[in-house]
Amino acid sequence: MAEERQLVVFSLLNEDYGIDIYKVQEIIQYRDITFVPKAPPFVKGVINLRGKIIPVIDLKERFNLQEKEVTPDTRIIVVEISSQTVGLIVDSVTEVLRIPKDNIEPPPPVTTIGADFIEGVGKLDERLIIILDIDKILTKEEKGELITLQ
Repeated sequence: MAEERQLVVFSLLNEDYGIDIYKVQEIIQYRDITFVPKAPPFVKGVINLRGKIIPVIDLKERFNLQEKEVTPDTRIIVVEISSQTVGLIVDSVTEVLRIPKDNIEPPPPVTTIGADFIEGVGKLDERLIIILDIDKILTKEEKGELITLQ
């Protein structure tokens, strides 16, 4: 049996992205976010999640993609980035799936979001799923800035 990767698959502007399931703590409905002055533009603010204050990042803004209004399908994926809990705003979470490692190719040299964030591209039938390297979504300096928000 071939080795597999298990991914949480979500949508940003009708494209499929995946994050390793082991990086995901939970998926919650979108809720009001408290604005924090002087935060980086892609940081929408903070939320209180069971007594813990966590920063929330808009992935579309982080990747310089066009904004989309919040809908009933909008979700916040709570992840661990370099031992820091962070929420990621996505358009919707579609599924959890397994992809054989043989079906994952290296990232293409040119992408709309930047190859630095991409771990690979998974092929599943006719679908392509961009697999994010969640630990590279923030620079070292940005991670430091988020710590001050908590």
